[in-house]
Amino acid sequence: MSRVVGPLRGAIGDAMRSRIAGPDREAKEDRIWRTPGPRWFREGDPIWTVHADPSMYVGGLRALLVQSLHPLAMAGVAGHSGFRGDPWGRLQRTGAFIATTTYARIDDAEALIRAVRSVHSRVSGVDAQGRAYAASDPHLLRWVHDAETESFLTAYQAYGARPLSPVEADTYVAQMASISERLGVEALPRTVAELDADLAGYESELEASPEALDTAHFLLREPPLPWVTRPVYGLLAAAAVVTLPPVARALLELDSAAGRHVPESVVRRGGRAFTGTLRWAIDHPAYEGLAR
Repeated sequence: MSRVVGPLRGAIGDAMRSRIAGPDREAKEDRIWRTPGPRWFREGDPIWTVHADPSMYVGGLRALLVQSLHPLAMAGVAGHSGFRGDPWGRLQRTGAFIATTTYARIDDAEALIRAVRSVHSRVSGVDAQGRAYAASDPHLLRWVHDAETESFLTAYQAYGARPLSPVEADTYVAQMASISERLGVEALPRTVAELDADLAGYESELEASPEALDTAHFLLREPPLPWVTRPVYGLLAAAAVVTLPPVARALLELDSAAGRHVPESVVRRGGRAFTGTLRWAIDHPAYEGLAR
C-alpha cells in the first residue's frame, strides 16, 4: 500500500504547489523559505499557520468573489490585471506576495512591497460609469485588504486544521494589517470586530456590476481547468460560496455553487474533506525547517 500511497501523495502535492508557484517553484521556495535572515513572523504565529494551510485555496477564491463587488476595485482588475487571459499568472503573483511577506527575509519582503507600490502608482482609469479609480487609492486598498483578510480567516476557521482562538484570530488580523500598512494604507483594523465593522462600512458602495457577475461566472462556471479536474474544483468553489456573507451571495446571485439543492452542511463537510486531503498531500515548506 505504501508503494501506491507515497507516490500518489507526492504527485498531488507537487501538482498543487507547482500550479500555485509556477514553473520556477524550487527557486522561489529556496529564496522564500531556505535563505537565512530575519523575518517579520515566526513559526507559531497565526499568520504563519493560516497561510500554510490548504484552506487558503478556498479563501483565495472567496476573496476574489468578495473583492469583485466593489466596482472601482473591479474596474482596476478588469482593465489592468489580465485576469481572464492569464488567471494562473495572477494567482501565482498573489501567492508569491503572500508567501514572501509571510515567510521570506525582511529585505525580500520590503523589496516586493516597493515593487507592488510602484505598479499601483501606474494603475488608474475610469470605469464604465465614468468614475475615476486608482490602485494606489487608500480607500480601495483598504477594501482589498479587508476582503482578503476576512476571507482567509473565514476559510481557515471553517476548513483549517485547528480553528484559531479569538485572541489568535485578532492577532492574525493585526499581523495582516502590518503588511498592508506598508503598502500605503493607514490605521487598518487590528481585531476581528474592527475588521467586521470596517467591511460593513463599504456595503453602500458594493454592486453587482457586469464585471463582477462575469468574474463570478468565470470563477465558478468556466474555470481555466481541464474538464476532468472540474468536479474537484467544483467542490472547492462550493466550499467558498457557502462561507460568503449574505450580501455577497445576493449580489452575485449565488444561492449555492453546489447546485441549489445540496444542503450547506454537506458542502461544508465536503470542503473539510477536500482541505484535509490536500493537507495530507502537501508538506508546506514553512514546516520543513525554515532558515532562521
